[in-house]
Amino acid sequence: MEFGKRAAAMEAAGHTVIQLNIGEPDFGAPPAVLQAAQRVAGDTRMTYTAALGLPALRQAIADFYLRAHDVRVDASRVVVTAGASAALLLVTAALVDPGDEVLVGDPSYPCNRQFLAGFGADVRLVPTDASTRFQLDSRLVREHWSARTRGLMIATPSNPTGTSAPPQELRAMCEFARQRDAWRVVDEIYLDLADGDAGGRAPASVLAFDDEAVVINSFSKYFGMTGWRLGWCVLPPQMVPVVERLAQNYYICPSTLAQHAALACFEPASIAVCEQRRAEFAARRRLVLDGLREAGLRVPVEPDGAFYVYIDVSSTGLDAMSFCERALSEAHVALTPGNDFGVSGAARHVRLSYATSREQLREGLDRLGGFVRALAAQGRAA
Repeated sequence: MEFGKRAAAMEAAGHTVIQLNIGEPDFGAPPAVLQAAQRVAGDTRMTYTAALGLPALRQAIADFYLRAHDVRVDASRVVVTAGASAALLLVTAALVDPGDEVLVGDPSYPCNRQFLAGFGADVRLVPTDASTRFQLDSRLVREHWSARTRGLMIATPSNPTGTSAPPQELRAMCEFARQRDAWRVVDEIYLDLADGDAGGRAPASVLAFDDEAVVINSFSKYFGMTGWRLGWCVLPPQMVPVVERLAQNYYICPSTLAQHAALACFEPASIAVCEQRRAEFAARRRLVLDGLREAGLRVPVEPDGAFYVYIDVSSTGLDAMSFCERALSEAHVALTPGNDFGVSGAARHVRLSYATSREQLREGLDRLGGFVRALAAQGRAA
């Protein structure tokens, strides 16, 4: 956010800044969603909905799991929320007692651990690296588990690395925690932007093998509805009434307009649009990886989902914060330092988001290449 503010100030001063720091798809909502919103705004009274969301939308989400991931989910377990952030708020409030230890991979999306800490959890950041695709695995979970551990929070694919936990490792971690009566929260916000398997099958949801895991998802990334603030979670049946009461008290209900419009997300035309965009993200990823290689910047693990690349900048002689500060001031390219996402290896890594156009990406990569070459020349001169 701070680099975003600086970039905005530079643009206000007349500079052209290539913003590769923002995790927000540039496409916006599918056309059918926009049309539905216009229609609904004129024809529907914008009264509160049920705290758990519109029944039709809950059913549509459940149907989507069956079509997209071959998983049967009863609509009664689906809770529509005011963005994935609200889903995390509700789930954390329901599960966490003060002093509970929760294992979270490092690096990871910072707000996840802030929600946990806000309800008194003792968040234990588990260092990960390229050998585990910057993801928790069953070995790390076993090694860091303690008598106080009450839960796991896993994001796959992950922000900031764009990498997924291998399905066999995710299954093993969930089973290990289940055997110890610990809860599992799995953030699948980027799941539908992940690569399929070698056979062309869609990426698997954790619900395919752990029916009692808590799943967090969102309309923001795959469906491009960031500002609409709409998400959902899938809960074990016994959690639903608890979360319903929390939602009633925290925010009453999600946006009525956004919910009605989101029904159009699941129309065949909208899914086709979203799949075209997923393919576009894959093409942008290839462009970025090739461009970074040409620039002399190393990517320790190629991403397989989301729209992020986690870059090792240690070869430049700068730490992540200095690299981002100078890339912005000297090359007018905005990136995000690894310091935002944890401690382990944070000073060596920088996140690049390719959620912008190919034209912008090419220009940004050209500027980064020139910036890195200038750093190398300065090093030789010194």
